[in-house]
Amino acid sequence: MSESAAKVLESAAQKYASEAIRFDSQGARGMAIKNYQNAIQTLVQLAQLYPDYKLNPMYLQRAQLYQERVKALQSAHGIEPPSDEPDFGLGKFTFSKPAAPASPAPVSTTSSANAKSPQVVQQLKANYNDLIMKEKPSIKWDEVVGLEDAKKALRESIIFPVQRPDLFPLGWPRGLLMYGPPGCGKTLLAAATASEIDSYFITVDAASIMSKWLGEGERNVAKLFNSARKLLDEDAKSVIVFIDELDSILGSRTNEVGGEVRVRNQFLKEMDGIADKGRNLHLYIIGATNKPWSLDWPFLRRFQKRIYVPLPDIRARMQMLRQYTAPLKMDIELRLDDLSKMTEGYSGSDMRDICQSVQLRVVSELFDSAGANDKDTQPRAIDLNDFKEVLRNRRPSVSQEMLRGYVNWAENFKAL
Repeated sequence: MSESAAKVLESAAQKYASEAIRFDSQGARGMAIKNYQNAIQTLVQLAQLYPDYKLNPMYLQRAQLYQERVKALQSAHGIEPPSDEPDFGLGKFTFSKPAAPASPAPVSTTSSANAKSPQVVQQLKANYNDLIMKEKPSIKWDEVVGLEDAKKALRESIIFPVQRPDLFPLGWPRGLLMYGPPGCGKTLLAAATASEIDSYFITVDAASIMSKWLGEGERNVAKLFNSARKLLDEDAKSVIVFIDELDSILGSRTNEVGGEVRVRNQFLKEMDGIADKGRNLHLYIIGATNKPWSLDWPFLRRFQKRIYVPLPDIRARMQMLRQYTAPLKMDIELRLDDLSKMTEGYSGSDMRDICQSVQLRVVSELFDSAGANDKDTQPRAIDLNDFKEVLRNRRPSVSQEMLRGYVNWAENFKAL
């Protein structure tokens, strides 16, 4: 098998799981469920494609735990999963507890069919209900650190028209594109906007719509927009549809198959359908992408507002450091303003990971000294050298070349 290909799936599953846990802790139920389900699907896909991979037992157990958490979240909020909701293929496996903590549980299949057979892969398909999450987020503006220009653009385009539509005789933008480096708050911005106006927030992963594992892409796009319109026709004051990884649908391609063309055309048809047509509906489409240069101009012009979501500046990094180090034991001589200067070029998610790594460093020292056996023993205070050591071994996730690409693209296509 291809070890590198398996590593790619591992990395994707880890990303989804981390996001799920983050949203779960913030109370963003819908986004947590969506990311848990993506993690489950990716881990099962790994097991199906590479049945002999040594870490499959541990990963499949983890997928089962995520599935149990999804059911718990659905049950806690009175959500009944659809009767035809798939189990992502987990039903093909049995699980048992490991004999010792360090030993992963053995996994055996309950079917004699080959793990790569089309029948098994077919179980990975998901229906429309697995692709979208509808909720009313509780994320507030002050939870999104910095990004004042992006906040201003969202207020002008969405919040003000909802609050005073009479002041907008020429209408308002319906399509908004947020672009920039990964991990800088595009999803949080969209969710906070929905929370500010008590709007329904429908979130969907564009890559999932296009995925060969799911199929039915054209029909799913139509259902997505029909669901938004139905909410407006019923009782919703406004609806925001947030589409992540928009380039998966609208990106340039040289070897498109028929299904991809139909999905793209259906999306354009739906976007044109909400571009007023004499109805001042508060239905907004917010797309997010890390690769704006991949978008074709015919699709790009459907997004009247194009908003750059950059890396955090020094003031934003200072706020993040205050937030992430608040529960930690810090050396009284450690100055956060010094750290904010040292972390230039790091994304918002990088900042959180840095603080977490520093905490792991001092906790690891405690365990290495056997002091962790005493419940009253606590890790030492975190000092500047801890941050320097972590930064020495951790480079920013966004390269200077990527940043130059965003700046150049913004100069040509920005629309605030």
